[in-house]
Amino acid sequence: MRRMIWSLAVVGLLSLSCCGSPTKQELSKKAANIKTKAELESVMGKPDDFNKIGPVETWKYKASDGEVVFLVIGDKVTGQAAGGEKPK
Repeated sequence: MRRMIWSLAVVGLLSLSCCGSPTKQELSKKAANIKTKAELESVMGKPDDFNKIGPVETWKYKASDGEVVFLVIGDKVTGQAAGGEKPK
């Protein structure tokens, strides 16, 4: 019985560690070929943070080691940057 409880605890901890936030590299790879705002939302989902000034938008996605920011002008994704540090 003890062995079964221990095994379940280990499996539970492993599954929790797999469900954490993706890294900046993982997010960037996922968005590598995105060209439009509609594709960005379809692939990445709603941003964690969003700012808009005129036709210029920044879409920010949180990562376990920082954030990935996309620059959207009109309907086109024109840039991508990763920054920040892993939270302490």
